[in-house]
Amino acid sequence: MDFELKTMRLAQAARAKADALVFLVTQDTAKAKADDALSALAARAIKTGDFSAEAGKLLPCYAAEGIQAPRVLLAGAGDGSAQAMRRAVAAAIALIKSGPARQAVLCFAQTPSPAALRAAVLAAADAAYAYTETKPKAKPVALTGVRLALPAAASAALKTAFAQATATASGIRLAREWGNRPANHATPRQLAAAAQAIAKEKGSHIDCEVLGPKEVAKLGMGAFAAVARGSHEELRFIVLRYQGAAKSQPPVALVGKGITFDSGGISIKPAAGMDEMKFDMCGAASVLGAFEALRQLQPAINVVGLIPACENLPGGGATKPGDVVTSLSGQTIEVLNTDAEGRLVLCDALAYAARFKPRAIIDIATLTGACVIALGHVRSGLYATDAVLAQALQQAGEAALDPCWPMPLDDEYAEGLKSNFADVANVAGRPAGSVTAAKFLQRFVPEGTPWAHLDIAGSAWKSGKAKGATGRPVGLLVQYLLAQAA
Repeated sequence: MDFELKTMRLAQAARAKADALVFLVTQDTAKAKADDALSALAARAIKTGDFSAEAGKLLPCYAAEGIQAPRVLLAGAGDGSAQAMRRAVAAAIALIKSGPARQAVLCFAQTPSPAALRAAVLAAADAAYAYTETKPKAKPVALTGVRLALPAAASAALKTAFAQATATASGIRLAREWGNRPANHATPRQLAAAAQAIAKEKGSHIDCEVLGPKEVAKLGMGAFAAVARGSHEELRFIVLRYQGAAKSQPPVALVGKGITFDSGGISIKPAAGMDEMKFDMCGAASVLGAFEALRQLQPAINVVGLIPACENLPGGGATKPGDVVTSLSGQTIEVLNTDAEGRLVLCDALAYAARFKPRAIIDIATLTGACVIALGHVRSGLYATDAVLAQALQQAGEAALDPCWPMPLDDEYAEGLKSNFADVANVAGRPAGSVTAAKFLQRFVPEGTPWAHLDIAGSAWKSGKAKGATGRPVGLLVQYLLAQAA
């Protein structure tokens, strides 16, 4: 999707050549004097009761008098806030993309806030996305370009918001694309190739290193290697480094769970819904998405991305319940449930992060069904050892409309992880399952390093008719990194 920011008064927008024009009608627009064709059209529709400025309300019109575009869509944008603008644009683009329009104009009657402009871009990109990688006969979305028409010249703040939004949209799209691909089209090796492709882009300031089974074994990543034993697909440990600031500045480390398919291993999952376990690498996909945005925006910050990628299958060599493995940190782990594999690959990646002496570590993982029970599909779960880091991530999530919610990390929750046969067990029973998973990971965080864990099991994808990856929490991560760079 191509985006362009233009200056157009309403009279100019009415004369603009486009396949479709979306007029974003806020409550203030509805009250203003109707001295142009677009405002007059909206005023008539409101007066007759066919339309209102309520966020998400739509009224399609065709060949409207005094308007050049053949298709005109009145879209209610409520109070003009970021939330309202997202609802308006998402509804409008979802309707337009099913038709023949290739180029559309999003017309603002009043200059939006930077947050509302950002929300409009991200909503348009999200609504226009369609997965086609393994659907060669699918009809592609006709809509390829959107012009955002502002009534006055864009300020520096609006131009910055626009640039950040378009880069974030690219990152979200990349994350969605890899999340949606079937496991046989998104293997650990293919995920590594995607990371290398980002690094190879000219001027990316990104380096990529990929480690295979021999290198992982030599490092002593016994927990990570144990998860991959049941699969014929070789594991890959992906290390991305973005250098946007002086080498002396410590990086932020992003660690993404990359289980490209999770059958549960020997502790196999029920058949119903198991296809959705291709989404178990959405944490890894979000790290790739964040690096794609970094490549485009080039902020003054250093970032490391670590992705332990493998499959979790019940092969003849698979790890068995009761097995004890040795992690990179030297701690031994009793694997009571092989379906709690995400924490096993992450614990070695968290320990590996210590070599970069990071200023903060953030891991992102579709870790527990318990987090879905706790928070549903609206907010990601946030666990943090540092109040400043937690607050920064919460603020970034709210600003990006990609929210998270703080969860507890009391030491008492770790009691259930005690083992008679190893330093720690990998599960602690059903109660507070998402918390005990976080407590397990906390053991492997480098001492003294601020750490946060984002459990995205409820936010990374949707089920049912709308089944597919959401690209979350790329928006939150990019917003946080940009704030840290600033």
